[in-house]
Amino acid sequence: MVVVTGQNKVSGDPDDAMSSSDAEDDFQEPATPTATQAGQALPLLPQQFPEVVPLNVGGMYFTTRLSTLRRYEDTMLAAMFSGRHYIPTDAEGRYFIDRDGTYFGDILNFLRSGDLPPRERVRSVYKEAQYYSIGPLLDNLEDVQPLKGEKVRQAFLGLMPYYKDHLERIIEIAKLRAMQRKARFAKLKVCVFKEEMPITPYECPHFNSLRFERSESETKLFEHHCEVDVSFGPWEAVADVYDLLHCIVTDLSDRGITVDHQCIGVCDKHLINHYYCKRPIYEFKITWW
Repeated sequence: MVVVTGQNKVSGDPDDAMSSSDAEDDFQEPATPTATQAGQALPLLPQQFPEVVPLNVGGMYFTTRLSTLRRYEDTMLAAMFSGRHYIPTDAEGRYFIDRDGTYFGDILNFLRSGDLPPRERVRSVYKEAQYYSIGPLLDNLEDVQPLKGEKVRQAFLGLMPYYKDHLERIIEIAKLRAMQRKARFAKLKVCVFKEEMPITPYECPHFNSLRFERSESETKLFEHHCEVDVSFGPWEAVADVYDLLHCIVTDLSDRGITVDHQCIGVCDKHLINHYYCKRPIYEFKITWW
């Protein structure tokens, strides 16, 4: 039977006609699923790694055992080479990690035999250990110099209110003054004092009684702000003014800032009667180029 529907005419010529089976073939689902369907229907097989693994870490080549990379299961390397994730390879078939490989040898040495890097590389290897989440290496590095000393230093700086904010203020003031003057360097005044109460030759013999027995109104008479750009203090610790100055210079230097400092006197602010401030004032010289 020939069926005519609308304007479409189907002839009885076998060359022109479409059989029902042909029509069904045109509307069949493709035999090969699409990429989306494949991802839903066919889970990816785990990636297989050789026992000896060639590595390309940021252009530096390494070779190690698979068991070394999996030494500690909670690390990024163990997860990367667990087979659950796809690791790309370079043209030579090395597994590629897009990370600077300068200190990767130190990472492998620890995973192989527990060796720690020389002192001059400790800080840099620590950063890499953080990236790869190697907890045992982080714990070991924190117990050696210079990181062990840094923990003590940070405990002291934790007593300093607004320490980091004050560092930023030093940098901003010095930069602004240098730009305004079109100069290589800028100078600013910094007050660093450990004790909150003023110390003068008159007060020293009675310091303890004066410190603890002043009324609130009397205490306010001694409160003031020295005429400086930035002021650090007070704090309660064995570390003294020179220790804090060392911290300030060290932290500025770590940011690539060249700084010199010298004591230029004390604050001569008159407070009350024969009491003067006498907090030390330092001149900081920041050189920009």
